[in-house]
Amino acid sequence: MHIRRAAAALLLFCLIPLGLSSCSIRRNRIIHRLAGRSAQPLLTADKTALIEVIAREYNAVRDFSATVDMTPALGSAEKNKITEYKDVRGYILFRKPAEIRIIGLFPVVRSKAFDMVSGGADFKLYIPSKNRFIVGKNEIEKPSPNKLENLRPEHFLEALLVRPIAPGDKVLMENFTDEDNAFYILHEVRENGGGQLALLRTIWFNRLNLTMSRQLVFDDQGNILTDARYDKWQPYDNVPFPQHIEINRPRDEYGVVIDVVKMDINKGVTDDKFVLTQPEGSTLQVVGQGPLAAPPAAPPPGKKKT
Repeated sequence: MHIRRAAAALLLFCLIPLGLSSCSIRRNRIIHRLAGRSAQPLLTADKTALIEVIAREYNAVRDFSATVDMTPALGSAEKNKITEYKDVRGYILFRKPAEIRIIGLFPVVRSKAFDMVSGGADFKLYIPSKNRFIVGKNEIEKPSPNKLENLRPEHFLEALLVRPIAPGDKVLMENFTDEDNAFYILHEVRENGGGQLALLRTIWFNRLNLTMSRQLVFDDQGNILTDARYDKWQPYDNVPFPQHIEINRPRDEYGVVIDVVKMDINKGVTDDKFVLTQPEGSTLQVVGQGPLAAPPAAPPPGKKKT
């Protein structure tokens, strides 16, 4: 009997129309938050329509040449040590199916900070300040303590262009809408060899305009490989592209914020733009090995090798 009276008292307490109880305060907070967003109605879409958006926007880009402002960051939030490099001017060139070149210039002096290129599985990276020319596979087996050596053109390409859902992959749709958020999330999953499902990606759509706002790429254990965020979508040569992109690679301990300054889409990029040769006198390093030893110096004139 005492339990019933207590329950009834609690119910009446929550229904008191004075806005003084904890129940009504919580309810008013939710209504207030939603009211602030109600000026712009939320858009609706189904899974098929969102998958078509991904494919359509990816297929619309054949190539591009972009001038960008970049803010690279090296380090890890988990280790509480992040170093940012402000005001880095960059150039990004892309041509399908998988050719990409990225050049970064130091602030103020605008000398070359790095130059990297990839045509698929392999990549080349030149770091003038270290006089080092790095070559290897885009796939990182073990991250290097030197964060610059973890840079890969493929990571940028994976984030800049959201590829379509692969044939055979399964897609689940989530409506993540509450008092603070309004997103549709597509979860791309695939069956592994053991018959289990593995999460490959999640692609987020903002329900205010149904543009892509985030992409998370996972490894086989469900750890985040790439966290890319997109904002300020603009038409460049009648093709939509985000003006602001944030890329984070937590395992490789680097990230970069990219703001597009100038963008030319589908105007052609020539073969020579994707050629990067080792500068004379630089040290060649194959990823996974130490720097390759320089050839022995020639003996002085009149003296034989021993």
